[in-house]
Amino acid sequence: MSELISIAAARGRVLAAVRPLDAEDVALDAALGRVLAEEMTSAIQVPPFDSSAMDGYAVAAGPAAELEVVDESRAGHPAAAAVRAGTAIRISTGAAVPEGADAVVPAERSEPVGAAANGRVRVPATVSGENVRYAGEDVRAGDVVIRSGTVLGPAELGVAASVGRPAVRCARRPRLALLVTGDELTRPGEGLRPGTIYSSNRYALGAQVRRAGAELVVAESVPDTAAGTRGALARALDGADVVIVSGGVSVGPHDHVKGALRALQVEELFWGVRLRPGKPTWFGVREGTLVYGLPGNPVSAMVTFQLFVRPALAALQGADPSATRAEAVLDRAVPRNPRRDEAVRVRLRPDRDGWHATPTGEQGSHMMTSMLGADALAFVAAGAGEVPAGERLEIELL
Repeated sequence: MSELISIAAARGRVLAAVRPLDAEDVALDAALGRVLAEEMTSAIQVPPFDSSAMDGYAVAAGPAAELEVVDESRAGHPAAAAVRAGTAIRISTGAAVPEGADAVVPAERSEPVGAAANGRVRVPATVSGENVRYAGEDVRAGDVVIRSGTVLGPAELGVAASVGRPAVRCARRPRLALLVTGDELTRPGEGLRPGTIYSSNRYALGAQVRRAGAELVVAESVPDTAAGTRGALARALDGADVVIVSGGVSVGPHDHVKGALRALQVEELFWGVRLRPGKPTWFGVREGTLVYGLPGNPVSAMVTFQLFVRPALAALQGADPSATRAEAVLDRAVPRNPRRDEAVRVRLRPDRDGWHATPTGEQGSHMMTSMLGADALAFVAAGAGEVPAGERLEIELL
């Protein structure tokens, strides 16, 4: 194994290799979670007209008065008449404020005179602008309403719809191929033979891929043979923007991944990170395709995906690749590793002085249950002894 590099150096090499993907038009109702690839501007003002914030009466501002109700303005059906001296127009929330009116009196502050729908009404003194939503108050024509690189959530889709956009220009989702090596791996639901275990990486990593906004185009189990490994990698490299191989990247007699990658002319950019869990992580490129060799231990695979694959998937789509970083007070002492920085899985709780972190339990790289309930990774620098309870650590939210 080459000289181990730091987590930051490994991330830097990954992001330096990223080339953003092209863009495509996506219908608004299919764009949740996609990344905007343009500065979205509005061709219209929102609201497009002065409208009422209340059910009540549109009036010309002035002293208390008894007014004749001459028309009605409903949402989608503006009044035909205008407000003149001595008149009012019944109005609904969201309806256009009629010509001549500059205030709205709420229904509960008015007093109808007579039973007729269009009779007379007593209103209190009003000030210009009361209960009126002005045209362009939310968005002006020409405004940039959503920035390029934004991950589109419910609010962003609502804003896009409000300015009349039926589709949005988004980065293409990265195509990702996931290969899981190991003759011992068995698909859940099948019977276990002696010496075999159920395959978890295919499902845990596959879920991380989808959560990161990528398209999982291949999810394949690969036998521990040189020919099988090389064939699977060759197929994956032909059709994916990112290839992940889990397991088989070490130096044992049945670890064929590195040899296959060399034969397929994938350039190695690093092999070995000063990290626990995740030391044997491998990364390289071939003609723009990003290739990862992640450890086979399930926790190591999930942690290294978070630290090195997730940022690349964000950057490929033009989104911010940095994760949410914060600090947390350690509620329980944690031993240090003498040679490697450690990513400890922790649960978080809020307190008056910020986040507090407690390890999820035993931290073995083979113990998937250590990921259950984990809210963050807490980074413990290499060294002697332990980090005492009460010390602040940097955390990365999951």
